[in-house]
Amino acid sequence: MSQLELIETHLPLMLLVVFRLGGLMVYGPIFGSPVIPVRIKILLSFFIGITIYPLLSTQHFTGVELTLDVWTLAPLILLEMFIGLAIGFAASLPLVGVQTGGLVMGQQMGLGFAQFYNPAVDDEADVVGQMLFFMGLAGFLLIGGHEAMVLGVLHSFEHVPPGSVLLDTSVITLLTGLLMAAYELALRVAAPLLALIFLQSIAMGFISKTVPQLNILSLGFPLRILVGFLIVALGLVIINELMMDAMDFMVIWTFNWIESLGE
Repeated sequence: MSQLELIETHLPLMLLVVFRLGGLMVYGPIFGSPVIPVRIKILLSFFIGITIYPLLSTQHFTGVELTLDVWTLAPLILLEMFIGLAIGFAASLPLVGVQTGGLVMGQQMGLGFAQFYNPAVDDEADVVGQMLFFMGLAGFLLIGGHEAMVLGVLHSFEHVPPGSVLLDTSVITLLTGLLMAAYELALRVAAPLLALIFLQSIAMGFISKTVPQLNILSLGFPLRILVGFLIVALGLVIINELMMDAMDFMVIWTFNWIESLGE
């Protein structure tokens, strides 16, 4: 086989591997951060793809043939990127859910005006939301989540070889299920503080009726902030467990969907 024939045989498959990894660089935690330049993301996807392609081609790409044609490869590239996007999106949702729960907590604590822009996530959030997000991001790195995402994309070729992705209504089920799980995580994170703030508001209402001379505004807001930070500090261990469970759940759900695509 000539060198030109080798290029025409392997280059289309290699491009699909690179673009499936490239989808991970859009939404995946750490990799999708706007702090990382786009050129670095492209080079990282390219070098990981060409490094792992020989191993993948010998194990999973036997019998898969594609032509080096733009009109043929363009829709396949979009489908391959969707697989990487789905894995990165599923991995980022627990962090987004924890940040949303922190945002709700900050609003109820009276820290809604203390918002600032964070270029690392290209978004605005309050102090509590950003604190929980970065704590979750640190835990994600400590458990090797960034390595697990890349390995997850590579293992997806065992069930869905390049060029064989067929999307159906299960995509809608996957996305709605992941979003509902992230919303549930946000509510579970914020629920203890919301309950105590509610009880504290009722108690301050009774105090204002029994002691009208007391300035409730000067007492209520500092007390609410103090109680809020106390609950956040006491609940960090539980929040960490909730986030880890959510990561496991979303990754398992995503891979079950990938296995269903292979079937």
